[in-house]
Amino acid sequence: MKAVLDTNVWLDWLVFGDPGVTAIVRGVEHGALLVLGTDETRAEWLDVIARPLFGLDPPARVAAAATYDRWVQPCARAPACALACRDRDDQKFVDLAVAGHARWLVTKDKALLALARRAARSHGLSIVRPDAVPLQDALSGLSGARANL
Repeated sequence: MKAVLDTNVWLDWLVFGDPGVTAIVRGVEHGALLVLGTDETRAEWLDVIARPLFGLDPPARVAAAATYDRWVQPCARAPACALACRDRDDQKFVDLAVAGHARWLVTKDKALLALARRAARSHGLSIVRPDAVPLQDALSGLSGARANL
């Protein structure tokens, strides 16, 4: 099962250790959830973790970047799709999810969540919060399973 995680979900996982993303982390670590990324999404990740707000020293940033790289399936830059996000900075996540045929785009971002109905109708893409019941159910049903590539 393929997914795209927006930067805030990565922060919850790799910086804050938020228990709200535990099912996602387990799914990724067990190979049941394949996380897609591009150079563009990685650049945003590196930019965000370098911000003083998060208080990460250089070794912590290197560790966060290495963990991100360990779990992300690199993809070519995705072409723009017709499903337009009102926040241009978030469009890269939508484009990647659609081009990569992801089942899930996991986010807390209101601009991305606002696309959920259209994304489901037009692309079979579920744009959900990390704690969404359908995502949690899908991940619990795949414990120990390998990602369907």
